[in-house]
Amino acid sequence: MQRRDFVKLAGAASLMPSVSFASSLPTVLRAEPVRAQILPEGDGLTDLWGYNGGSPGPEIRIPKGGRVKVDFRNRIEQATAVHWHGIRIENRMDGVPGMTQPLVIPGASFGYDFVAPDAGTYWYHSHNRSWEQVAKGLYGPLIIEETTPPDVDHDITVVIDDWRVTETGALLDGFGTMHDQAHGGRLGNFARALFAPDLTVKSGARVRLRLINVATARVFPLQIDGIEGAVVALDGMPLDRPEPLRDLVIAPAQRIDIIADVTAQDADDIKVIFTTRQDPYEMGRIPVRGTAARVPRGPVPPLEPNALPVPDMAAATPLTLEMQGGAMGRMRMPDGIWAFNGKSVMDDIPLHRFSRGETARISLINDTAFAHGIHLHGHHFHELRSDGTLGALRDTSLVARAEQRDIVCVFDNPGKWLLHCHMLDHQAAGMKTWIEVT
Repeated sequence: MQRRDFVKLAGAASLMPSVSFASSLPTVLRAEPVRAQILPEGDGLTDLWGYNGGSPGPEIRIPKGGRVKVDFRNRIEQATAVHWHGIRIENRMDGVPGMTQPLVIPGASFGYDFVAPDAGTYWYHSHNRSWEQVAKGLYGPLIIEETTPPDVDHDITVVIDDWRVTETGALLDGFGTMHDQAHGGRLGNFARALFAPDLTVKSGARVRLRLINVATARVFPLQIDGIEGAVVALDGMPLDRPEPLRDLVIAPAQRIDIIADVTAQDADDIKVIFTTRQDPYEMGRIPVRGTAARVPRGPVPPLEPNALPVPDMAAATPLTLEMQGGAMGRMRMPDGIWAFNGKSVMDDIPLHRFSRGETARISLINDTAFAHGIHLHGHHFHELRSDGTLGALRDTSLVARAEQRDIVCVFDNPGKWLLHCHMLDHQAAGMKTWIEVT
């Protein structure tokens, strides 16, 4: 990403695209063509696909243990489906065509009906031709509220994305090219942090920021100016102890929850900054107007925990998932560009079959020249720390080039579950497999 690609954004980062974060549960969710102001106001509009007239789609917000019940209707020109990312969902509602449901062809409908067991920040997106359909805007936030929400003045969803567009705002074609698939994926030349329109906060207020990276390929190193606080959750799951607000990195599909006090003064805004290799690039800002009357609340407390099974480390099944292939890789795949454990084609043989409740320790080994964000459907897993203790719970783990990371998961959700790279061009070109829980 070169700074010259974003020169038109300078001085205009506070302008928001024409999106709507409606805090409600729609009874109908439509995939359809939409038009959005992605570039700064006054520049061209961008033709996208979205849900219910917008991209991002409507924010679905329900209480912990609540039910999501929507009639999904496909009004785009391709078959599609909706995946509810990060939710420990009933398998038949997971939204993976050919594995958990049939494709929803143009003009057809499908009923999604599931209970959301865990509070946290999640999202929904297309799971057919996702390297194209997500890049065109088929995604939206899914927020599950705690039984006892934290004491904050504002609960703010921040959707982070990049687009490959012309100077007039037209979305460039060329989805799923061999170059993108073999390298870092479809990286955009224009990036934004999207908030609800007309949002302002006061200096001294306490805010919760829910960051969601919906980009198909880009890893965003971030800094957020104008606040002081802590990271309280990753991929929807609360941390045992809040962590310092520094060295933020968010890979495709990952989420970061932050609770912080606004330190920016009146007319000096909160700024979301992408720390590029050139100069810092401002992706968006939240206006600060006035001063809050409330006194500071003290240190940020942990969030209410979710009830997940405890791994049985002594009986954990050891597995290896080796990432191979790609440009500059040491191996060439006979049937695709990328592979897991030498296999580029997903067939009827899973990576492993687990008995319900079985614990596995999986070594994620990246033997490629690119980073990969490995996502497991239907479950969360612990990333192991360097000392072998259980670290944060996640559903998507970023594994850098030449890195190994071990994860530990209790496979307690019955069904067939996809395991894939969420750099979506990599998934399309062979980096996917599945597991079964019986």
